[in-house]
Amino acid sequence: MRGFDDDVAVVGTDTPKGRPDHRWGALVEGDRVHSPGITITEAHLVQWAGLTGDWVSLHLDEVYASNTQFGQRIGHGPLTLSVGLGLLTQTGYFSNVVAWLGLDEVRAVQPVFIGDTIHTEATVRVARETKKPDVGLWTLDYVVVKQDGRSVMTFTSSFLVRR
Repeated sequence: MRGFDDDVAVVGTDTPKGRPDHRWGALVEGDRVHSPGITITEAHLVQWAGLTGDWVSLHLDEVYASNTQFGQRIGHGPLTLSVGLGLLTQTGYFSNVVAWLGLDEVRAVQPVFIGDTIHTEATVRVARETKKPDVGLWTLDYVVVKQDGRSVMTFTSSFLVRR
């Protein structure tokens, strides 16, 4: 009697697959990286307010927000920024970050409403070696985009990455 495995060719390895282990050389100047998306919900706004203490009525009070220029509640700017950064980490390019060096040129250009789906697109502005032979620098220009193709936030962020 033949067993199930008799007709099956063995391929691959026993090594489990996970996120790619990208290092500094995986990206060069001009490369573009796109993240998956996420739909912003009321829970995001409430959790962000609870986490940060940012209890501004524009984000949490539906009656107040309905009387503003936006006509409804909007997502916190720092929430959009943090989600934008976080979404790009899902690509696997940031698994070897040694240090986050900061943000520059942050601009909130459109509101994010409850129900908007956002994703991040980033272009590598700088990919250069550093004085340390085991670390390189990436500077990326981020654009957070919502479902209709409009940019909602732009910023630049830099990282030290293992080489």
